[in-house]
Amino acid sequence: MHTAYMREALDLARKGRALASPNPMVGAVVVSDGEVVGRGFHTYAGVQHAEALALAEAGSQARGATVYLNLEPCSHQGRTPPCVDALIQAGVARVVAPFTDPNPQVAGDGFRRLRGAGIEVEIASEFAAESEKLNEPFLHFMRTGRPLVTLKTAITLDGKISAPDDNRGWITSERARAHVQELRHDHDAILTGIGTVLADDPLLTDRSGLPRGRPLLRIVMDSLLRLPLDSKIVRDQTGQVGNLPHNDLLVVATSASSPERRKILESRGIRVLIFDGPGGRSDLRSIIDWLGQRQYLSLMIEAGSKVNWTALESASVDRIFFYYGPKILGGLEALPLAGGIGRRRRSDAIRIHGITIHPIPPDEFAVEGYLDVHRDY
Repeated sequence: MHTAYMREALDLARKGRALASPNPMVGAVVVSDGEVVGRGFHTYAGVQHAEALALAEAGSQARGATVYLNLEPCSHQGRTPPCVDALIQAGVARVVAPFTDPNPQVAGDGFRRLRGAGIEVEIASEFAAESEKLNEPFLHFMRTGRPLVTLKTAITLDGKISAPDDNRGWITSERARAHVQELRHDHDAILTGIGTVLADDPLLTDRSGLPRGRPLLRIVMDSLLRLPLDSKIVRDQTGQVGNLPHNDLLVVATSASSPERRKILESRGIRVLIFDGPGGRSDLRSIIDWLGQRQYLSLMIEAGSKVNWTALESASVDRIFFYYGPKILGGLEALPLAGGIGRRRRSDAIRIHGITIHPIPPDEFAVEGYLDVHRDY
């Protein structure tokens, strides 16, 4: 039964997908005499935390009960009082959770306060890996102060993302592209380069059809502000493609861009930031820092060869998600997933670890993996 209750807490937590950020996804299950008497999960707009919702549903039956959580309960005052206080006041006998919250305002203090109040704390370590994966962006943000950055691309079996003459059609199937929309849904922001906008005219929206707590922030790296006013992403921003304006478009330029052009974009409700980077390009590191300061927990990069290499070479990428289509382009002119100068020696190759293969039947797959990132910022 212990496993069943923890599994239910995790399933409840998942209901907070794209709704809990910038908070973690948390599910709570209150069990008394072998019966579930209270359940709760957190959404940011709903304000109340999972523990408070589950305890409210349990009422007086919470006294002497066991509470199952997928994360250590908070012990600090935020928009709501500490969940630890609610658990103590409710008179629960035991709390079961898989690991300590790395939030510096918690960091084991929740467990310590529970034990100090005579409440038994059990660490369900067998659920730690699954629980950490569920809240990966939040945990990364709490440990680094920056969003988890995922580099996503669709790629042929020979490592190409673009043909030299005609790029109509898709590298991957509709089923794989639906998987990408699920991945987008799990992110707070998405970034591309002006080259991709000019070549493909994408919308970069979350088309999963699932609810979000806040819009997916769309970012275009555009050093000289060449973004066409009739592009889909601009018209969508001003309500001419969709039903309502999104107010979710950010363009990052350099000081070499035209002030007049900036005013025109801003008059359309588009936010323009100036971040000068190496080689006269917009600075990706500054964008990531800006997102972190505003509590965006996750960023997905969907761009072209140049931006992909900039992201990899600047040690900005934490995770890759490559979708492989069963195709070969060949040739020396078709673009690889990452351009630039690249690494000149095999021994200097960027290494990926923690590989997971996601099958996409009948003939496709995605590769997820992590980079050993050693940042100097």
